[in-house]
Amino acid sequence: MHLYKIIFLSTLMMGTLISVSSITWLGTWMGLEINLLSFIPLMKEKNNPYASESSMKYFLVQALASAVFFFSIIIISGLNFMNSETFLATEFILMTINSSLLLKMGAAPFHFWFPEIIEGMSWINSLILMTWQKIAPMMILSYSLKSSSFIMMIIIMCSIIGSIGGLNQTSLRKIMAFSSINHIGWMISSFLMNEMVWLKYFSIYSLISSAIILLFNSFNIFYLSQMFILMNKNILIKFSMLINLLSLGGLPPFLGFLPKWMIIQQLSNNYSFIVLLMILATLITLFFYMRIAYTSIMLNHNQMNFSISKVDKMSTMNFILTFMSLTGLMTCTLMFNLH
Repeated sequence: MHLYKIIFLSTLMMGTLISVSSITWLGTWMGLEINLLSFIPLMKEKNNPYASESSMKYFLVQALASAVFFFSIIIISGLNFMNSETFLATEFILMTINSSLLLKMGAAPFHFWFPEIIEGMSWINSLILMTWQKIAPMMILSYSLKSSSFIMMIIIMCSIIGSIGGLNQTSLRKIMAFSSINHIGWMISSFLMNEMVWLKYFSIYSLISSAIILLFNSFNIFYLSQMFILMNKNILIKFSMLINLLSLGGLPPFLGFLPKWMIIQQLSNNYSFIVLLMILATLITLFFYMRIAYTSIMLNHNQMNFSISKVDKMSTMNFILTFMSLTGLMTCTLMFNLH
């Protein structure tokens, strides 16, 4: 890894930590800006002509979200100074703050930039965008979040758009992007009851996404058509791919079912309709996960149309992550009381 990437990666993490730990709105905004300006140099790649386009789009979208967020902070300060807070003004400011944060993390209906930018990025940068870059906006959103029709609409739209959007895609990066949008809906819903559930959900989602993306990255594959000739000989890698995809979809008895199980338990009493919609949307996401697994496992096509890295065995990291995905639910059930 180049030295400049290590430096920007450290400032990327520092920006997130500043946003999460700050006690003022201005401090959170500064942390978000440090995070943004650190991620853009990391998007630079030699052999990818679309990286520059993606970095420019990302900068424009994030700058717009930051401007709205900063504008909301100024209004809050003005209302506090004049002691003229009203219910309507407070609701409007909360909505604008939440909208800017939802735009930053790529939640529906502010998701228009997310799949397009991921399409021009490498797998490792895509993983950072789908996991680490969501921490700061999610945590700030939890500070100002309260149960309202606006948040309910966001949760439902994330679940539905994230599931339906991935159906007609042939790019694996776009499929993972729409999958991430679907998971954002589940994560936001966890804030309605308990923030610790979000932490567990996000940790497990990051772990399973890392296992899948590292596998895609090691084979240098980006499209469904490349799955025809992927993993023709090594049955262990095929098995690993199937386990991680089904786990990401939340199918029991895999680890990915655990956070969904916890959210369903907590929300089923007060928000049963939303839980039902999220479960139905997850079934659709399971369909296109199964399509990826079916393509790579059941079909054997020897005509080489794409350049694929020849890897004969799984890396140790992939093996560990897959093992955790396979046995995690059983281990957590035995170790902790989930009732």
